[in-house]
Amino acid sequence: MRADVYLNFPGNTEEAFRFYQSIFAGELSEVSRFRDTPDGDKLSPEDQEKVMHVSLTLPGGTALMGTDALESMGQKLVMGNNMSITITPDSREHADELFAKLSDGGTVTMPLQDMFWGDYFGACEDRYGVPWMVDIASAK
Repeated sequence: MRADVYLNFPGNTEEAFRFYQSIFAGELSEVSRFRDTPDGDKLSPEDQEKVMHVSLTLPGGTALMGTDALESMGQKLVMGNNMSITITPDSREHADELFAKLSDGGTVTMPLQDMFWGDYFGACEDRYGVPWMVDIASAK
């Protein structure tokens, strides 16, 4: 079994995925545009260029996938706190590096720190409003 994450953005999916690729150095693939869909010619030229589907394969095989939510297609995007992506780096140094990059331009909701349950843990929202948790079990 594998857990992947699908993210919806308000028109900046490609920018967000290039940002994630710069952090994780994974492979960006399957970039499909709405112009390539059966009814793509009925969309505005701007919406035709939006991302219908993208996948970023991370080291280890997990995939982040995403799309642009188009209001012209009746999609109403509400970025909220209904999901988080949890990552478990190999070391505290790697955790610190990833956390700094993910929170750059975003909001730290809980700084990386040793927690009462024994983990090294922190949470942030990146510049696109996506919530992330960084956790290393029993880091003490």
